[in-house]
Amino acid sequence: QVQLVESGGGLVQPGESLRLSCAASGSIFSVNAMGWYRQAPGKVREFVARITRIGVTRYADSVKGRFTISRDNTKNTVYLQMNSLKPEDTAVYYCAAGIGTMPDDYWGQGTQVTVSS
Repeated sequence: QVQLVESGGGLVQPGESLRLSCAASGSIFSVNAMGWYRQAPGKVREFVARITRIGVTRYADSVKGRFTISRDNTKNTVYLQMNSLKPEDTAVYYCAAGIGTMPDDYWGQGTQVTVSS
């Protein structure tokens, strides 16, 4: 099993930045992909970004050019740098990890990100 703990959410104004962190523990050796999903009120959970163990990244079109995912394998931690935030980025952000190329086997508890003036 893999445990994931997110941190870094909060309330920001449009145009500002936030950085989310997710620390993994447990059977880390089995994990390849780590990443982020988000779920806004009344909407389904959607993919945001992922990064593999060797650093290959993938982003949702809605965040390309604004969000950057990175990973520190020595700390078993993945980060999501979010710049130029918009009100439509408001959601609960979930960290996830997976054995394959998509992070969808293990989930964190979520952290709230609110973008509002």
